[in-house]
Amino acid sequence: MDLGQIAARAAEADAAEHATSGLATRFPSAAETDERGLRAYLRHTKILTGRQLRVVTRDRLTLMQSMLFPLLSMVMFKVVLGDAIGQATGQNSAYGTVPLVVLVGAMFGSLAVGTRLISERRTGLLTRLYVMPVHRGSDLTSRVNVEMVRILASTLVLTSAGMLIGWRFNQGILPALGIFGVALLYGAAYSTIVLTLAVSASNAPLVPIMSLCTSLLMFFNSGFSPIEAYPEVLQPLVRNQPMTCAIETMRALATGGPVAENLTKTVLWAVAALLLFIYPAMRGYRRAAASRT
Repeated sequence: MDLGQIAARAAEADAAEHATSGLATRFPSAAETDERGLRAYLRHTKILTGRQLRVVTRDRLTLMQSMLFPLLSMVMFKVVLGDAIGQATGQNSAYGTVPLVVLVGAMFGSLAVGTRLISERRTGLLTRLYVMPVHRGSDLTSRVNVEMVRILASTLVLTSAGMLIGWRFNQGILPALGIFGVALLYGAAYSTIVLTLAVSASNAPLVPIMSLCTSLLMFFNSGFSPIEAYPEVLQPLVRNQPMTCAIETMRALATGGPVAENLTKTVLWAVAALLLFIYPAMRGYRRAAASRT
């Protein structure tokens, strides 16, 4: 067989393949199953964040409670304590009350996330996710992401409602964005702590313990009462606890004044909490996925 015949037969085979290609079944390429690496982490986090958003929005009762409780607290603080705080500080109490309820809303909302995680652990959902080709850090990250969305929405609602009692963004757009940033940073740190406790000890009374801690922080800070009104022995503790630092930062961003010191303290508190609890959260999640109890 000469080269001309070989070329002719090859041309006939190509023509036959093109003629039948429309009848062949073409299957889609296999989905990527690698569960490691940055690309997998980002892709899986996006998918699971969407799932968590749907779960949160369908739980309307919890969602309403996370919004209504801070609103009612803001009205209560203004009605009961507003005049006394204003007379003591010479400043509208709204500039302490609104940051206070924003942070309280972030903390109490995080408790619902921890409770939901414990419930999913007991039903075996964490185990199913863990044995699937899903990045190990994407589920916890998705829960924190949804908390950021919720805190952003609640901060917008609370600051808007706060304008009815005297709250204003007096320093322009960038300080206003800084107020939202402080709330998000504080919320990210607190929700990481709650998630760590939720995956580390499912039988522990998470809600009572964290509610007690939240209540102590809520009543011993500069938004609830001027620092000078507390006993002298407690003033250093009140002045430097994370909630006071965040409140004073948000107050300064709204009204003007020194920001650097309290902002530095807030960032240090948040970064320390994240560094301290991220690794235990990952190890606890691994153990939680292996056991429902």
